[in-house]
Amino acid sequence: MPINAVGATRRFTLSDFDFTLPPELIAQHPAPERSGSRLLDGIGSLPTDRIFRDLPALLRQGDLLVFNDTKVIKARLFGEKPTGGKLELLIERVLGGNQVAAHMRVSKKPEVGTTLALTGAPGTHDGLRATLLGRWPDADGALFRLVLSNDAGDDPWALMARHGHVPLPPYITHTDAPEDAQRYQTVFAKNPGAVAAPTAALHFDEALLARIDAVGAQRAFVTLHVGAGTFQPVKTENLAEHQMHSEWYEVPLATQQAILDCRARGGRVIAVGTTSVRALESWAREVGVGSTALTPIPSSFSADTRIFITPGFDFKLVDLLLTNFHLPKSSLMMLVSAFAGYEHIRALYRHAISEQYRFFSYGDAMLLTRQL
Repeated sequence: MPINAVGATRRFTLSDFDFTLPPELIAQHPAPERSGSRLLDGIGSLPTDRIFRDLPALLRQGDLLVFNDTKVIKARLFGEKPTGGKLELLIERVLGGNQVAAHMRVSKKPEVGTTLALTGAPGTHDGLRATLLGRWPDADGALFRLVLSNDAGDDPWALMARHGHVPLPPYITHTDAPEDAQRYQTVFAKNPGAVAAPTAALHFDEALLARIDAVGAQRAFVTLHVGAGTFQPVKTENLAEHQMHSEWYEVPLATQQAILDCRARGGRVIAVGTTSVRALESWAREVGVGSTALTPIPSSFSADTRIFITPGFDFKLVDLLLTNFHLPKSSLMMLVSAFAGYEHIRALYRHAISEQYRFFSYGDAMLLTRQL
């Protein structure tokens, strides 16, 4: 269910978040340099065109940038049923005991108990396979539960690292290449579990991070394992009927304290990407954090979130947002519209299209401030 503020004056529908995007603006490859992508400065009333490496000039001493340190796993595996029918698995979670929860793309779903032969990396012959146990109820039946194994008894993490493919988004038309293994990953990726990158953070390189440190802005991290549901368009015209996908997140104690310190010194909390927004605002609601009175809990906090942010949402923590350009009719279009204002986002997207910005995961970025 979308979370809206009491007193929101307009009832938005799905059609309000549609727009026409020339297909040639969908970036198929990253910019030659991470920080060389473009940055649309949307803080003021009028858009300003910049380069991403200009970001430090827009920061203040005492600001806090919150990054998502999730690591994209090689979650896509290919194989076939005993009948010879081809299939594809996209592993969303490792459940323990060599069990995984995965999407399955296949013409006809196999029976429970079927063992699927998976395609190993070239030159390997270790009996890579997956045995279907049934649906995974935690995902409302959208995922299947399987045992992933091989003859050597390796765990799913090792098997994906050796045999898996980078799970590129559906709008990227080429198969994954060595470039993608490096560039569809942030330079500070640490905690494996995502099937999609926190794309706003892809623009940061070590040189840019050093310049951010030099201006006196600080850094903190959350972890949110981005799921494939992030690419799914909302399909119900009535937003209240949309069933949001679930993602696991963690807000470490150090990050809680960093937010508290940032507020105390009058700095701004800058979320790097919508995934950081989802983690921070979910945590704020779970533990009753307010925008003015902050009290960190005495430990790291983790949970699953289905937060669905639409216009009228009452943001508790985030002041500024760095984000890429999003898909029409997506929950992320609704999130940025809730954050910066619906009409302002529409104007920024019109400008981005007219100025030939590059869109989606390998595209350019924009900087937004929260509407008051």
